[in-house]
Amino acid sequence: IMAVENNKKNSSIAVDIAKSDWDAYERSWDFTRLPILSTPHQQTTLAASYTTTRAHWQHMTNEMQRLEQENNRIFIDAYGLQDELTPDVPLKEITLTCNPYYRYGGDNSLEQLEHRLQTDTCKELISYAIGNMMGRYSLNETGLIYAHANNIGFDPTRYTTFPADADGILPVTDILWFADDAANRVREFLLAVWGQTTLDENLLWLADSLGRKSEETSEEAIRRYIATSFYKDHLQTYKKRPIYWLFSSGKHKAFEALVYLHRYNEGTLSRMRTEYVVPLTGKMNDRIRFLETEVPKATSTAERKKLEKDIERLKKKLDELRLYDEKLRHYADRRIALDLDDGVKVNYGKFGDLLAEVKVITGGSDD
Repeated sequence: IMAVENNKKNSSIAVDIAKSDWDAYERSWDFTRLPILSTPHQQTTLAASYTTTRAHWQHMTNEMQRLEQENNRIFIDAYGLQDELTPDVPLKEITLTCNPYYRYGGDNSLEQLEHRLQTDTCKELISYAIGNMMGRYSLNETGLIYAHANNIGFDPTRYTTFPADADGILPVTDILWFADDAANRVREFLLAVWGQTTLDENLLWLADSLGRKSEETSEEAIRRYIATSFYKDHLQTYKKRPIYWLFSSGKHKAFEALVYLHRYNEGTLSRMRTEYVVPLTGKMNDRIRFLETEVPKATSTAERKKLEKDIERLKKKLDELRLYDEKLRHYADRRIALDLDDGVKVNYGKFGDLLAEVKVITGGSDD
């Protein structure tokens, strides 16, 4: 009887650990806040917060391993299987997402496993930060804050520590064209969470965790991740049914912006055009003119060639942007409405080639 009671107790604790692990990620219905931002894990720096969180995850993994092995012993003893079975459970079979041995497996070394876990945790932090920008989450409250439709009922007063974006449109560009672009607001998010004193340290640690190149600044590395990889990770997290949609001008990425599905409304495309695309056209024109005046001043052939290359690249972007502006104006005039009951796949297909990864999201037969 004692063995049965111990087994029940162990099983109950194991279920609680597994639920805690599952709820630590955005895909859980019961997600409240990233562990790295929760008491008592949040410390004075991002790196220290991760270290504390990682120690907690290791404790969870060790405790789950102990419980599973204890339950194995109970059954082995109850059925007299000591000569046939061992109670041992290897770490790779402890099915917690916070356990890198299970999450990644393979022939990775301990150093590689830890590196991947740190990198993915930083990607999850950026995803959560973007969720705060969109108003899906808030530093002032836990859990899901806004996931209704058409921006109806959106309350800006619930985001005082880190204000949500005014329109749910976040530019994603390879250089800083707009103060409210996603990469720049990640910096503001770190500032809101950890303060000014450790901002540079936190930016560097985040950038290094994301794979900063030797010639890159912290901001450049974070911007590169958001511009080139964030959406791919987002599609993977949400199984090709994204909640943030990437509007893209095309191959040259002259203009890209994330829009929160639940805050999209019939005026979103018009606002995107007037607040971002049209002003960006002017900004690019001005930049090209400025660079053209710099070419004659170049003091070396290498400098002149670099300027000419930048001008050519910007001209290609400008041509693409002008074409995109025409398409965007056409769709904006239609004032397209969404019916969230139809699902992401149907709604995503309403915008032609204004969006990125259209075939990936709408092309499958599964729902």
